[in-house]
Amino acid sequence: MLQPSPGFRVSARPRAIARWLYMVAALIVLMVAVGGITRLTESGLSITQWKPISGILPPLNAAQWQAEFLNYQRIPEYQQINQGMTLAGFKAIFFWEYVHRLLGRVIGLAFALPLLWFAVRRQIPRGYGVRLVALLALGGLQGAIGWWMVASGLSVRTDVSHVRLAVHLSTALLILAGVVWTALDLDDLAHSPIARPARLKLFAAAALALLALQIVVGAFTAGLDAGYAFSSWPLMGDALFPAGAPMLDPAWRNTVDNPLVVQFIHRWFAFAAAAGLVWLAFAARRRGAANLWGAVILLVGLQIVLGIATLLTGVQIATAVAHQVNAAVLLIAAVAAAHAVSRPTAT
Repeated sequence: MLQPSPGFRVSARPRAIARWLYMVAALIVLMVAVGGITRLTESGLSITQWKPISGILPPLNAAQWQAEFLNYQRIPEYQQINQGMTLAGFKAIFFWEYVHRLLGRVIGLAFALPLLWFAVRRQIPRGYGVRLVALLALGGLQGAIGWWMVASGLSVRTDVSHVRLAVHLSTALLILAGVVWTALDLDDLAHSPIARPARLKLFAAAALALLALQIVVGAFTAGLDAGYAFSSWPLMGDALFPAGAPMLDPAWRNTVDNPLVVQFIHRWFAFAAAAGLVWLAFAARRRGAANLWGAVILLVGLQIVLGIATLLTGVQIATAVAHQVNAAVLLIAAVAAAHAVSRPTAT
């Protein structure tokens, strides 16, 4: 006789929790978009202090605006790049960083408060409480990582560390993947009380790892402004790789710190990541998830087109942000495909 899964509880509401998690995932995608705009408009260093509580309010009068502007004038970005910026110009970059931080707080509340509500009413299926609390803790860590990233550009550098930027973006997308995977598990439980959580298959993990590595290299590309190095494709100028390009020592540093090498890797590793995702998509189709097969294939093609367009337009903001947002949506589709092929076979 079939028995309910360990996650089954009479009072549990897995479908309601799944829907809530999908809404949180949508907010994270929006956060990725705003983060991309913040980076591309060079707005990330406009707020030089981390005030998790009081920072929710923007400057409300002329004196407060002048105080914020004075703080900005003390950092190298202003002194070496933006000296002479007007208060109006400062307000423009302050806006995007403020919205980015505010949205982070909104996501935190949008996760914590419903989680508390479901927990108090004992509506979280058994085995999922720890996972949801872990995702909440990871979200709190993400806020600290964001400040750690910003702090790297406040004293010596005129921008943030591209490595810390990659950690910040990767953590956001790890949270996104965890939220979506958990929502899919809960959806399965809502359809059948005997459903077990999916366990990630090795080949699916390999495909997701290729995508994750491509995203990290993309973050290096953004942080180093490597996208501006060459605005041609498929060649970099008149060669596959520019002859006489300056190299760093030791050699491994070129894969992380050399804008030319990083752009080259980001251009061509994309096709290895695409191959892994196409393989995953076909595996999902064999498991009956034809809609995911089409979504992954479509999003992979669109991501490549947007990447090329970003180069050819000289990193035009709308195109570059679309490229970054599509990466997040592609990650969601890839996670869903990985979940489909990892879902336990019904018995």
